[in-house]
Amino acid sequence: MIFFKRKRLIFWLLKAYLKRSGKTILISFLVGLAAFFILKYGVNYFIPLLPFTNEEKIGLEGAYTADNLPSEIISRVSIGLTSLDKNHNVVPGAARQWEIKDDGKTYIFYLKDNIYFSDKSKLKSSDINYNFTDATVQMPNDSTIIFRLKNKYSPFLVTVARPIFKKDFVGIGTHKVQSINLNGDFVQSITLRSLKERNKVLVYQFYPTQDALKTAFGLGEVNKIIGISDINFESSAFDKFPNVNVKKYFDDTKLIALFYNTSDKKLSEKRLREAISYSISDNFSEGQRNYSSFSPNSWVSKDMQINEKQDLEHAKILLDQSESFKGDKNYVFEIKTFAKYKKIAEKIQSDFLKIGIKSKITVIDIFPPNFQLFLGDFRLPRDPDQYMLWHSSESENISRYKNLRIDKLLEDGRQIVEKEERKKIYADFQKYLLDDPPAVFIIFPYLYEVSRK
Repeated sequence: MIFFKRKRLIFWLLKAYLKRSGKTILISFLVGLAAFFILKYGVNYFIPLLPFTNEEKIGLEGAYTADNLPSEIISRVSIGLTSLDKNHNVVPGAARQWEIKDDGKTYIFYLKDNIYFSDKSKLKSSDINYNFTDATVQMPNDSTIIFRLKNKYSPFLVTVARPIFKKDFVGIGTHKVQSINLNGDFVQSITLRSLKERNKVLVYQFYPTQDALKTAFGLGEVNKIIGISDINFESSAFDKFPNVNVKKYFDDTKLIALFYNTSDKKLSEKRLREAISYSISDNFSEGQRNYSSFSPNSWVSKDMQINEKQDLEHAKILLDQSESFKGDKNYVFEIKTFAKYKKIAEKIQSDFLKIGIKSKITVIDIFPPNFQLFLGDFRLPRDPDQYMLWHSSESENISRYKNLRIDKLLEDGRQIVEKEERKKIYADFQKYLLDDPPAVFIIFPYLYEVSRK
């Protein structure tokens, strides 16, 4: 009886309390609920409006569309199934591990459990849309994807390092695309926001020329510029500016080389090409000297013996043995090059004279379909496979190089999966390529990053 009286008393007290304070309780509940959803879903909208956003403005040279943005940007927004470390070794990306079966024709990737897109959705195998034309794809579950190749292709692990995206640049990287400012089809600027430190923002702005990029830094439009080939600005240099840091590095993705037209009447002779190769200087102020077609940072270059340094006496001996040259020592070779490489061409021209070769330099605007000697650059593939550059069947083989031994090594190199075996193949490839050179590999160009302290 006492229990029921107490229960009734509590009920009447609660009723009286709600009657007096119910409106306040309801408003507090609704405010709390709204605050919860704002914090959970509205943080990406409100944080950019806060006054303490840490914004860094970075300038780059070039004309880019949304489909070919530089790796400096893309690598922040997303990753692929695999990634590459500083020595070009394949390491896990979105995939925690993989298996290679059927003698290198089947690749099975197992996704990591904690990979999310910048829109908070979890990565599933069905989100991976590489669209390879020469492979079939199976997705047995949300965390497994299988590629079955028509032919063996050992660089495939590097191929799937290509970043994974959903629509509108939604990736699985450390940053999300906040906005893109376009001028027609070209990107004027793109803004990235860090997913871990949401008040940190990177704004990339593009400029048509290097001079325009330097001016933008000088005027304070950007506080960092990346990828300039020299630090001279007006009548001074950026390393003379107060409170400015200058970082020098070399770009090991782009190799400058002197290409021979191996179908040319004179340059078809191996001895003459070897003589020219040995005449080239060991030092260039414009870049890091490189004697092979591989980056010194690549795993395939480790322990590779290269003995192609300048040797003028040996070059003269080879030249005296050259049937195509010794009968016409007054012959003038033509070096075609772009304006940006004219100084390098002039140094090469001077080296030629040291062994008795005359030459003239012709500055061109576009790649020449016909040439005798061409000083230009090419992009190194991230895998050691250089089939497209030097195989006799390939249209990108601009030297018109034909060497059956090289062809066989290139064919084997892209079919063997085992890393140490590939390393031996590419050591042989480099040895025989330099013995019968289609080009003189010269430098990786120096680049500079300039930033305010």
